[in-house]
Amino acid sequence: MDNQPRKLYRSISQRQIGGVCGGLGEYLNIDPTVMRLIFVAGFFLTGSLTFWVYLIMWLVVPESNL
Repeated sequence: MDNQPRKLYRSISQRQIGGVCGGLGEYLNIDPTVMRLIFVAGFFLTGSLTFWVYLIMWLVVPESNL
């Protein structure tokens, strides 16, 4: 069994804009399309909060090397 902790990276293979939703999908073992729908729904429900969360994650989360 692998005891190394998983790390969150922006995806380079499942990228539409910044790779944030693709990386979250890979990290949580969820289809990246579902993550994108969650972010879009969050944008309409919470307004600009979801936009700022996405933008901050785009700037802070490192890009995958794989």
